[in-house]
Amino acid sequence: MEFLQVQNIAVVGISDKPERDSNKVAHYLIEQGFSVIPVNPALDQVLGLTCYPSLLAIPPELKVDVVTIFRRPDQVEPVVQEAIQRGVKTVWMQLGVINPEAAAKAEAAGLEVVMDKCIKIEHGKWKENGAL
Repeated sequence: MEFLQVQNIAVVGISDKPERDSNKVAHYLIEQGFSVIPVNPALDQVLGLTCYPSLLAIPPELKVDVVTIFRRPDQVEPVVQEAIQRGVKTVWMQLGVINPEAAAKAEAAGLEVVMDKCIKIEHGKWKENGAL
């Protein structure tokens, strides 16, 4: 994935608890200049941003480049289906989130898939290597 071509990142499964990885990663992404779109049906707002109940609830005029998923592996497939419907370019399953079936479905639909990696860690590597 080319971070230079990414602007809007939907964070599915974001928590409003600052100690949770999903919150820390979203905060980091905001600090790095990305537009973060929180997605969690149980929350109205996170980090001062409107939180949407699903990817499909995000207004269509708001483009989503990457969907990063903080959900249990067995809950990934419906998120991937929504990402396909929205025409998202990349589905990113965070560290520990491994679902080969969902990944295959996303790839078959033409999406780039990253699985079992942290977007914050990978972005940091790009910065260290001078790619950004």
